[in-house]
Amino acid sequence: MTNFEALIDKRTMKKKTMIVLMSAFLLLSAFSCGGGNKANSTSEQGEKTVVNVPQFDADSAYLYVKNQVDFGPRVPNTKEHVACGNYLASQLEAFGAQVTNQYADLIAYDGTLLKARNIIGSYKPESKKRIALFAHWDTRPWADNDPDEKNHKTPILGANDGASGVGALLEIARLVNQQQPELGIDIILLDAEDYGAPQFYTGKHKEEFWCLGSQYWARNPHVQGYNARFGILLDMVGGEGSVFMKEGYSEEFAPDINKKVWKAAKKAGYGKTFMDGNGGFVTDDHLFINRLARIKTIDIIPVSYTHLRAHETRHDLVCRLLLEKKKKEKQNKRKTTKINKY
Repeated sequence: MTNFEALIDKRTMKKKTMIVLMSAFLLLSAFSCGGGNKANSTSEQGEKTVVNVPQFDADSAYLYVKNQVDFGPRVPNTKEHVACGNYLASQLEAFGAQVTNQYADLIAYDGTLLKARNIIGSYKPESKKRIALFAHWDTRPWADNDPDEKNHKTPILGANDGASGVGALLEIARLVNQQQPELGIDIILLDAEDYGAPQFYTGKHKEEFWCLGSQYWARNPHVQGYNARFGILLDMVGGEGSVFMKEGYSEEFAPDINKKVWKAAKKAGYGKTFMDGNGGFVTDDHLFINRLARIKTIDIIPVSYTHLRAHETRHDLVCRLLLEKKKKEKQNKRKTTKINKY
C-alpha cells in the first residue's frame, strides 16, 4: 500500500483533517464572498459585514467519501460509474439544488467513446452573481504510477483522487441548503477528468487528453451565457499531511483569487497548510475552465501529487472508516457513562 490514498487513516480522522478543512474553508469563502446573513447593512462602497457561516459536520463529509468508494472505481462506461452518478445527482437534489445532468459522448486519447456525465447543482439559479465550485468525480482507469507494475492496468479506487473533493462539496451543499448566501452557487461535478493517456501509452501525450468533462462544460455550459465571479477547483484534498501552494495556472489566470484564498487560510490559522509559494503548473480542470470559459478559477491541489495513481485497497479504506466509527462510539459511550455516574 502506498501513501497516495491515505485519506482515512487514524490520524486523518482527527479534528484537523484535510477534507474537513476544505469543507469549512470553501463554505467560509462562499458565504463571505457572497454576503450571507449580514449583521449590518452595507453601502455601495462595500463596508465590512459580519457573516454567519453554518458549521459543517466532519462525519457527514467522510460519509460522502465512503459512499462513493463503496461503488468501487468510477470509470466511465461502467455500471459503477452510472450508479455513483445517480447517487451524486440524488444527493444534490436532496440538498435543495436545482440539478442539471449534462450527458456527453466524449472521445478519449485512444478513440474510446466515453459516456460522460457532468452533474451540476445550482443554488439561486435566478441570480446573476454566482460562484462556481468544482471537483471531478470519475476515477483513473489505470494505476499507472503504482510501484507494482502488475497493477498498472487496473483501476484505482479514487478515495483521494476524486471522492475527497466531491465529499467536501456535498457537505457544502448540505449546509448551503440550510443557509444560502445572497449570491448564487453552482457545485459542478466534472466527469472524465482522469482518462488521460497512461504512462505506458506509446503515442504522443497531449494535455487535451485530460479533463474531457471540463473541456465539454467550458464549451457547452449548462446555462447559455453562463458566467461566475470566480471558481475554485478541489482536487486530491484528502491526503494526510498535504501542503498546498499556489498552482501555476491559477496564478496566471486568477492571482487575485489565489491571494484572497491564501490570506483567508492564514487568518484562519492554516498558514502551514496553505504555504505562500510556487506549487508548479498542473494540467487540471481549471486550466480549460480558464482558457475556454474564461472564468477565473484556481486549483487547490497538493504540492506532492507525483505519487498518485497507485493503489490502496477498498478493504483497507473501508475498514479504517468502520474502525474509527466504532472508536468514536466507544468514546461517546464512555463519556455518557461518566456523566451518568455524576
